[in-house]
Amino acid sequence: AAMLQETCAPLAKAAGCDLTCVTFGDLVISAARREGATLLIRGLRDGTDLDYEMQIAGMNETMAPEVHTVFLPASVAVRPITATLVRQIAAMGGDVSAFVPPSVAASLKTKFAS
Repeated sequence: AAMLQETCAPLAKAAGCDLTCVTFGDLVISAARREGATLLIRGLRDGTDLDYEMQIAGMNETMAPEVHTVFLPASVAVRPITATLVRQIAAMGGDVSAFVPPSVAASLKTKFAS
């Protein structure tokens, strides 16, 4: 959450938007309701993501019709990047700077240095 806030807050501010990053351990709709959110933005890399995310969005809509889901397709350049692969590369001492912002690469290097 801290890395996301650090990376995205300046973009949100430049766009005149507020950004709040929260973590939660319950249903996303419960967290959305607590935070007063009515919109979930989900990224899609491919058709497999779409199939999976459509199922989740349908369940969420049934449980919380006031919370809507918007899908954003990933650009071609970032479609193959997954958090799992980035973590695996970083954990094995690899350079992830081509896949994440500089501050995130530094944080991952520090995390996996020990």
